[in-house]
Amino acid sequence: MSLPFILDITIGLVFIYLILSLLASEIQELITTILQWRAVHLKKSIEILIAGDVSKSDDDNVLQLVNDLYNHPLLQSVNQEAKGFLTVLPRKFIWLLSSLLNKITPPGEKRTKSIFGYIKNGKEDVKKQKHSAPSYIPADTFAITLMDTLGLPKLVQKLTESRLINFTHQQLDEIQIILSKLEARIDKNDDYVRYFLENTHEEFNKIMDENFKLIIADFQKDKIDLSTSLNCMAKSFDKYIGCFAADMPEYELISNTLQRLKVLRADIFDDIEQTICLKGLRPNINEVVQLISVGSEIQQEFINEFQDKDSEAYQTFQYISQRLEQFSQKLPPSVVGNMVTLARRAQLKAKSTEDGVNILRREIEQTFNNSMERASGVYRRNAKGVALLIGFAIAIIANADTFHIVSRLSKDTAIRTAIVNNAGQIVETNTVQDLQRLKKATDEVLTDISLPIGWNPVNLDQQLPKANSGDNTISSIKNYLTMLAGWFISGIAISMGAPFWFDLLSKIVNVRNSGKKPPVPTPEQTSEGNNTY
Repeated sequence: MSLPFILDITIGLVFIYLILSLLASEIQELITTILQWRAVHLKKSIEILIAGDVSKSDDDNVLQLVNDLYNHPLLQSVNQEAKGFLTVLPRKFIWLLSSLLNKITPPGEKRTKSIFGYIKNGKEDVKKQKHSAPSYIPADTFAITLMDTLGLPKLVQKLTESRLINFTHQQLDEIQIILSKLEARIDKNDDYVRYFLENTHEEFNKIMDENFKLIIADFQKDKIDLSTSLNCMAKSFDKYIGCFAADMPEYELISNTLQRLKVLRADIFDDIEQTICLKGLRPNINEVVQLISVGSEIQQEFINEFQDKDSEAYQTFQYISQRLEQFSQKLPPSVVGNMVTLARRAQLKAKSTEDGVNILRREIEQTFNNSMERASGVYRRNAKGVALLIGFAIAIIANADTFHIVSRLSKDTAIRTAIVNNAGQIVETNTVQDLQRLKKATDEVLTDISLPIGWNPVNLDQQLPKANSGDNTISSIKNYLTMLAGWFISGIAISMGAPFWFDLLSKIVNVRNSGKKPPVPTPEQTSEGNNTY
């Protein structure tokens, strides 16, 4: 048996595997589309990521949080669907098939209605089933969505706002204490002194109190940041001290009061960043995340910080309290633990709260990417199992018996030559990157040649020959076992995929043709070659 003969048989066998693998790929892609396996697997992977454990991924809190993520506008924009009756009709048909199959094999008691959760329908706020979900979510989109759903950016803003209001009231109270001591100790019989004290209180209310309220209002509207707010307060304080000094009578107590005001101003506003740090006005990202952890020391300290229910700071704090109560009711403990861990890592790298938020987002992105890599491995293993089942089914339905195919190719010169010639043309004119074009080329080949597969009488007579001796039963059993083994080998081969067989076919054809054809020279190379003579 010569080497070219063996190569021709190998090319014929690999070519048949390639054709059947292309068919299997089409079937698997169709099943994947109908059942939305990619979208379903992605959502389950996110549930496991949120839960931190497969066994806890079906908890009500986990499912609710993931459904909230999927209802976020950013994720909804990733899952774009067609509009119009004719374009939506095929999608509805797929949704119907998917829902029927889910009823036959429900993915869990809590998912029998819709694995993708629910959507709220406009003004009526009526829950409806979601029929589809994105098959791919970018890491940055997931990170932003998770942080926004947890309310971390808003929590940072509100926490800073509450502390700024509290800080403002403390400074105004200190100024009033200094003025009250002056009023208590000075002689009020002097009309000029009495007028000065009245004027001082009016200017305090006008310059300090009202300006501080305007500054806080601008901060709440995001017109100014924290540093700018404190700079504006410092200017108001300077203005008040200037007015105080301009109308000040020549009294030692009043001069001492002015000095105390200047010392207070210098202590608070000379170094803005130091004040922000010492007073904790800009909370770090670790503090913000640990607020979510109900019962933590930071949360208790934060609650104790705002005791005056009549203060403006407490009213702002109410928003945060409501969020914390919601977290305690529905947020999975695993999420709290994971977020606290990521926040600590982010805080080590952060120089400010804004940096901390951005670094935390990148940490979430990295965690999501790592989780999706593991999920992709699981999906590929599951897809490989489905490919095996499809491969076995095609091998049986098409009667693709590997042993019979090799036997036919070795005996039938016409079929072998036709397959080898067509295989060479397909390898030369197609690439593995364009499977649709490759499938079209193989379909055209099938109209010209007859493959040694199928349940036709010719194949069956060769696979199951009739025995004339007394060993009819033993021979029949042997033939059937050989056929089953041939199907088994073909099923495994088909499941290996069209790219694998096309690549192998290309290598074998090149070996048969004694290597690849030399590349066609470009016009520049041709002209250079002519100039050498």
